[in-house]
Parts: sequence; structure tokens; C-alpha cells
Amino acid sequence: MNMNMNGLFAHTLTDLIRGIRQNKKNEQSYIAKEIADIRLELRRNDADLKAQAIAKLTYLQMMGYDMSWASFHVVEVMSSPKFLYKGIGYLGAIQSFNQETDVLMLTTNLIKKDLASSNASEIGVAINGLSHILTPDLARDLCADLVAMLNHSRPIVRKKVLLVLYKVFLKYPEGLRLSFSRMKDRLEDPDPSVVSAAVNVICELARRNPKNYLSLAPQLFKLLTTSSNNWMLIKIIKLFAALTPYEPRLTKKLLPPITTLIQTTPAMSLLYECIHTVIAGGMLATTGSGSNAESANTLAATCVTKLRTFLEDPDQNLKYIGLLALTKILPTHPHLVGEHKDIILKCIDDPDISIRMRALDLIVGMASKKNLTEIVKRLISHLLPANETEHSSMNNGSATAALMDPVYRADIIRRIVFICSQNSYANVTNFEWYLAVLSDLTNVAGVNVGTLLMQQFMDVGVRVKSVRTYTIQLMMRLLADTRLTEPDNPESANSMVLLAAAWLTGEYCALLESPESALELLSQKSTAKLDPAIQATYLQSLLKIFAHWMNNLQYSWNEEARQSLVEMVDLLREGVKELFSRSPDLEVQERASNVAVILDIIAEHAPKAPLKIENSISFAPTMPKPPAILSSLYPLFFNQELNPVAPKAQKKVPVPEGLDLESWIHEPIPEPEPLSSGDDDFLNEDSSYGYGWSGEGAAAEKSKKKGKGRHQEDSKESAEAKAKVKITMRHSCVRRPAEGDCSGL
Repeated sequence: MNMNMNGLFAHTLTDLIRGIRQNKKNEQSYIAKEIADIRLELRRNDADLKAQAIAKLTYLQMMGYDMSWASFHVVEVMSSPKFLYKGIGYLGAIQSFNQETDVLMLTTNLIKKDLASSNASEIGVAINGLSHILTPDLARDLCADLVAMLNHSRPIVRKKVLLVLYKVFLKYPEGLRLSFSRMKDRLEDPDPSVVSAAVNVICELARRNPKNYLSLAPQLFKLLTTSSNNWMLIKIIKLFAALTPYEPRLTKKLLPPITTLIQTTPAMSLLYECIHTVIAGGMLATTGSGSNAESANTLAATCVTKLRTFLEDPDQNLKYIGLLALTKILPTHPHLVGEHKDIILKCIDDPDISIRMRALDLIVGMASKKNLTEIVKRLISHLLPANETEHSSMNNGSATAALMDPVYRADIIRRIVFICSQNSYANVTNFEWYLAVLSDLTNVAGVNVGTLLMQQFMDVGVRVKSVRTYTIQLMMRLLADTRLTEPDNPESANSMVLLAAAWLTGEYCALLESPESALELLSQKSTAKLDPAIQATYLQSLLKIFAHWMNNLQYSWNEEARQSLVEMVDLLREGVKELFSRSPDLEVQERASNVAVILDIIAEHAPKAPLKIENSISFAPTMPKPPAILSSLYPLFFNQELNPVAPKAQKKVPVPEGLDLESWIHEPIPEPEPLSSGDDDFLNEDSSYGYGWSGEGAAAEKSKKKGKGRHQEDSKESAEAKAKVKITMRHSCVRRPAEGDCSGL
């Protein structure tokens, strides 16, 4: 019988894997049968079968099947005296145990026994398993045993103990205070691997609170100057970067060894960490004595030169971190970074979007009066269509698609505007050039940034008087540009710049070479398709330009001027009526109505008959005096010049004494008292309200009956009050005008 049972449970892990592969069609049923066999194997007292069953169950757990029901059997296999079975048990625990597993409390003595083993392999298996199944209770109970093992004779054991102590300290922070001195001694361990493990653990712990590890600075500095392990040096330098803000004296101490590493190390990773530590530690600050400033400048130049090699490397990761480091050096040493402008500008052509964005960040900070024109020209080249670019590095399809991305193109335009307008246009020396750039961006952009460009046009036009004439000429060209007034794709067109064009030409219409042309552009048929905000500005500017033009007619009044006035008034009246009066926007309607009334008044008072030449006493022919209507509009718009106001100017204006900004200027109108229930019933009595409609028959009849009975009980005063309310309601109703009839409005 035993022989038969042994033959029944002879399936190994290899047999299980082979069976799963052979039963693809009915895999679920096959695995269910195998799990049932595993349950039988675990009930037997055969340690070999149990270990084999746990191995198979661990494999099935990796496939997604639950094995938590076998946790007690896992502990049994962990306690096996055979190293092979012990390893299987710890692997099963690693795969299936969690913080809530009940049998973890049974593993404390088991793990203590394995840690005290004379076999280093068993110790290693126990430490590895403990790192995965550690709980606060296990960390508290095993911390003292692990700390005692820091003096183990085998370096491999000391190294593994140091690493598992990191997990212990996370679960049991009090253990760090009790064992800090013992762990500190491992920094001077004769074995380099143990020292490296100690440094690694200390660096990870110091991330939470670096200040607590300042006492380790002497030992760490000694390792920095004596070790040749690049990986450990990287960790030490990272730790010093975190410590320098808490101990400024470290900066001066670290400067010589880090400078030596920057100049000599061939490892790119170590070089970057050294440069990052120099930046984070404030070693590039030029404050202090002359010698300190000179050494800081020398170190900064060395760092920037080394970072250039990062940008020249074909590795994209090195390019990215090189640009990132240069961005951090830029605020303190912009002139040094600017010397490598050529290689930085080449990074804009990189197909990797992350590298291009980092390069753009760097270029924004590099902009100055000397290089602004070159930088803007290079950035605009990225906004040109693909067939116009001449960069050989951008021939691949993915890079071209990235350049045509609307989000990326809009970001470039915002950066162009930012570097030109920052610090109140401190870098712009030629505002005509800047206005031309803005004008080019309206058509080259390919994305809708019209609001941004509109604000820039208006800002420059108002603040810079020296280029105001050129600004008005440029605005006239924008008003005549069909790509803006009649765009093929309105979503990507920058038509909002027309608002700035119309506003500026209206505000500074005295600078117009041909006001008649401006009036014709503002009243062209394509205006009806523009945004309502633009249309409203068109109407405002149209009236201003017309007022200025009409006022100038009085200085050259003759028959030709009279005819021009009549024709222009007729043209504008027709344009306002067709384009603006029927707009669905309320603001445009209101402005159009006001302009139309003003034009009607001017048309009524403008002379219609040809002018007759009169003979004066001196027998010289003279023209009649110009009508007063010509100068009637001009004072309304141009009595005072519009000057720019500083953003903080309002704060400098003192508040007058006695002014209470919280008090009412006009007392609010009191709310009417609600009608009484009797009045409500009275109003319901006749639901026609003067329109002759009485509602549904049944409801109306019922209301009449109620009203009749109620009228018999009301007093004379109540009847008079109701009559007044009824009369008021009838008079408040306004008849609905017929189609085309405005007499009721």
C-alpha cells in the first residue's frame, strides 16, 4: 500500500510544468486536480513530499493561484534541517506571506535559530527571507540578534546583515538609535563590500532626515578621498549634497576633492553627481573674498566645460542631464553658459521632445541684448512648414511630426514672447523688429495664440511712442490680411490680433495715412464672420476714425469734401446695418445701434446740395463755412491723450479723507412686499392679463366660482385695492410688436 501511495505522489515540479504545457485546452481542470494532489501530499509526514508540494504550490502561486491556506506547511518546510528544503520553504514564505499572515509569530524562534547557524548559506537564506516577510514584531524581536551579527567573522554575513537592518529600521525606528554606533563602525570595516553596504544603508536612511547624520562627516570624507569605488563615491557625494545645507563649513572642505574628481574621473555618472553636489552645496557662489570668488568662477568654468561633453555625447540620457545641470548653473554664471550657445541651440533640433524642452528652458535664461535676435530667429525656424526647414537632423518623420504638434508650437511662441517682453522689454533694442516678429507669428504659428499676440501688440503700441507710426502701418496690413479676416481654419487662425489692430488704429487714428482705407477695412463684409469681441472693437474704432476724418474735412471744405462726406456716411450706414445690427451678440447690437443713430444724425445735417461759391467784399470767390456737424464728434474721443499707466500706480494714489468705499453710492431699491393670499386668488380669477385668453375651461370656471363667493365677503376697501392691482397689471403688459415693427420697443 505504501508503495502504491508513493507512486501516486511521485509528480515533481518538472512534471507539473510539463503537464500544464500538455493540457492547454483544459488547463484549469488539470491545475485543480494537481492542487487536490498537493493537499494530499501536505497531509503526509514525508518531509520530501512536503517540500516538493510547497515547491509546486509556489509555482502555481506565481500563476495567480492562492496558497495562503498552506502557510503552516510552509513554516514546516522552513524548519527542515536540509538546506535545499529550507530554501524552498523560505521561497514559499516570500511569495505567499504578508503582514497579516497569522503564522508569522511562529517564525521568530525559527529565524533566530537560522541566524545563529554556523553555515553562512543558511544565514543568507534566513536574512533574505526575513527582508521580505518582516513585520514590526519580527523587527523588534530580531533587531538585537542582527546587530550582534555585525561583528560576524564572515564579510558576506556582515554585508547582508547591514542591508537587512535597513528594513528593520523602517519597521522598528527605535532600533536605529540603539545600534547607530555599531553601524557607524562598519564604515571602517576592512572589507570594501561591507563598507559599501554601510554607505548604501546610511545614504538611504539619510534621505528622511540628513541632519541626524552630520556626525558621520569625518568617516565619509575619509572614504571620499581614499576610495576608488565609483558606485560608493556616488553615494557619498549624494549624501554630502544633502548635508551641506546643514553645515556650511563642509563646502570649503569638500571643494578640493570634488574638484579633483571632476577633472580626473572618466565615469559620467560620478562626474554628474560631483557637479550636482557643487551646485546644491552652493560651491559656485561668488560671494566672499576675492580668492573665494576666483576659485568659484574657476570651478564653474570647469563644470560647464565638462557638461559640454554630455551634450556632445550621442546618449540621450547624458544630453538630458547635461542640459538639466546647465539650467541650474545658469542663474549664477549666465556668461559661462552663454559661451556654449552653439551646442545648446543644436539640441533644439533633437528628435527627443524632452531634450528639446530642456534646451528651450535653457535658452530662455540665456537671452540677452546681444543674442536675442539670433535666438528668436532660430526658434521661429521651428515654426516654419516642414518643407522649408533645412536642418538635416530633422528629416525623420517622427521628429517632423513632433515639430508640427500644436502644443509644442504654442509653447515656442510663448517662450519667444516671454524672452522678448521680460523685465519690461529689457532685451529688445529695436521695437520695429519685435513688432515684425509678432506680425510673422500671426501667420506662421499654425496654432491659436491670437490673444497673447494681441496683448503684445497693444502693450508695445501704447508704451513705445517712437514706433507708434510703424505700429499703425503694421496694423493696417493686418486688417487687410485675408488669412486673418477670412481664415480657412478659424480654430488655428490668430484672428484675435485684429482686435488689437482695430483698437490701435482707432486710438491713434491721427497717424493713419489714409483714414478712408481704414474705414473701408473696418466695414468690409468679412467682418460679419469675426468674433463678437472683435466686432465690438471694430465699431468703436470705426466711429473714432470717422470722427477724426470728419473733423479734418472742415479745414479743406469744398465740394469734393462734401461729396466724400455723403458717400462715406452712406457707406458706413449700410455696413453697420448689414454687418452688425443683426448680430446675435448683445454688446455688438448695442454699439451698432448707437453708431447707426449717430450716422443718421450726421446724414440729416450734412449738406445734400452742391456748394455754391460766394463772392466776398474783396471780390475773391469763397466757399461756404463748413457745417458745425463736422466737429461735433471729435471732442468726444480725443480731448485727452491715452498714456500708459504703471501696474502699481494705483497703490500710490492716496485715498481721500472721508471716502468710504464700503458705503452705498445709491441706496438699493427696496424689494416689493409679497401679495396677500387674497390678492393671489384675485389674480387667478382672470388669467388673461389683458390678452383675452382665459386658460382651460374647467380651471377658469372653478376660479370664477371661487372668486364670486369671495367677492360677496370682501369689504369696499378690499375691492378698491384689488381694482388698483388689476389696473396696474393691465398697464404693465406690453403688446408684442409685429414682424419688422419696432414701435413697441
